[in-house]
Amino acid sequence: MSDNRPDELHAGDALARLLELPRVVTFATVGSTLDEAHSLGASGAPAGTLVIADAQTAGRGRQGRTWRSEPGAGLWITLLERPSDAEAVSVLSLRIGLALAPALDPFASEPVRLKWPNDLYVGSRKLAGILVEARWRDSLPEWVAIGVGVNVRAPAIEPNAIGLRRGISRLDVLRAIIPAIRAAAARTGALSDDERRAFARRDLAAGHRCAEPVIGTVQGIDRAGALLVESATGVVAVRAGSLVLTEAL
Repeated sequence: MSDNRPDELHAGDALARLLELPRVVTFATVGSTLDEAHSLGASGAPAGTLVIADAQTAGRGRQGRTWRSEPGAGLWITLLERPSDAEAVSVLSLRIGLALAPALDPFASEPVRLKWPNDLYVGSRKLAGILVEARWRDSLPEWVAIGVGVNVRAPAIEPNAIGLRRGISRLDVLRAIIPAIRAAAARTGALSDDERRAFARRDLAAGHRCAEPVIGTVQGIDRAGALLVESATGVVAVRAGSLVLTEAL
């Protein structure tokens, strides 16, 4: 990253030592940290390699959405991991959210809530998002790129967004979330009952009506990470799509 950085995030080698990671790659501006992480994964970079950008010009979201991340406004990172459990990869985005929420609580104005499948909220406004992309060899994951964007300050162009409390250091946030993400990525299997209960305690949508991915009332998630919706024909388990609520939170 450029030397005019407002904090210590430009020092990749020092960050690697501080965070106990094998490698940290930093950029002042990059298209997407996810793309950079995939390039590193293909070249053999070890698990725990972290990519950080001060700004992204083509950040990537779910379903092919693109977005810009303002310089210095947040943490725009992708962590490379090399899990061996395919079942765990299918719930990794939810598992990362479950790990991030308590890690971010001390920096937020109120407890962080979760919105299936990959968003974190404070109140009714979005604080952070997660995007996990895997690359496979045969039936096993070769690596996963875990993209996380956290608003340290609310972006001016997003009225439904929120940042952390004023005066929060991005370095302090990074030190809190990296161990949480790595621990979540190391877990195996489907979501446990304890994880589902933890999600339920923070579930932003439970009990609310939704128009997508199906019409009905949100009832939580199952062990495979599917959204459970009480529809006109009974409970439906939805494994893909976006959750659109029909009522204000």
